[in-house]
Amino acid sequence: MPIAHWQARFEQYLHGNWLQDDKAHDVAHFHRVWKTAQRIMEGTEADRLVVLTACYFHDIVNLPKNHPERHLASTQAALETLRILDAHFPDFPHEMYDAVAHAVHAHSFSAGVEPQTLEAKIVQDADRLESLGAIGLARVFYTSGALGRPLFDSEDPLAGQRELDDATYALDHFQKKLLKLPETMQTEAGRRLARHNADFLVHYMAKLCAELKGEYHQLDNDVIERFSPLR
Repeated sequence: MPIAHWQARFEQYLHGNWLQDDKAHDVAHFHRVWKTAQRIMEGTEADRLVVLTACYFHDIVNLPKNHPERHLASTQAALETLRILDAHFPDFPHEMYDAVAHAVHAHSFSAGVEPQTLEAKIVQDADRLESLGAIGLARVFYTSGALGRPLFDSEDPLAGQRELDDATYALDHFQKKLLKLPETMQTEAGRRLARHNADFLVHYMAKLCAELKGEYHQLDNDVIERFSPLR
């Protein structure tokens, strides 16, 4: 069966059966992760159906970032993915179940599972790239807003004189996690994309810091020098 047909079937199932309110982890997110995964796996021998399936079901169980069992979400998602495949896609190859489950389980940052297969590495990288660049910028503030967190500490936006606290300030999440993502990438293609898109976040930080100083037509070059992964 053509890969595009599997994709259409997965999307049809999700739109008809999966109800959730988190728009940072919706079907559009799954579609983007798959699109990115296709770019990462160009020229590799990765199994496209395994990657596609994991991309579309990796967040089928998605717990809020402040949930005490957040680190268990990908374990639950892997089990739920296999249940869905068995119940709703009986023609899906059973010999791929383990590979799909591992890729789903290993995608999560909070779970800390090391991906053991090429497919799992590709899915993990593609999902983490959603946290960087323009899409990542939109998602981090969407999520922080949903949790009722302030955007940043106006007096000390980059936590120069305080401890970073991304449970309080959205901007702190850049330093706590997002700017560290390029070094966690499993593939060379993922690392290149991650560095480029992390640099976009650094330039946003530089613009924000300049504006807070009343410099509306400039960037804070000290921020770029300090944080850019391309320097």
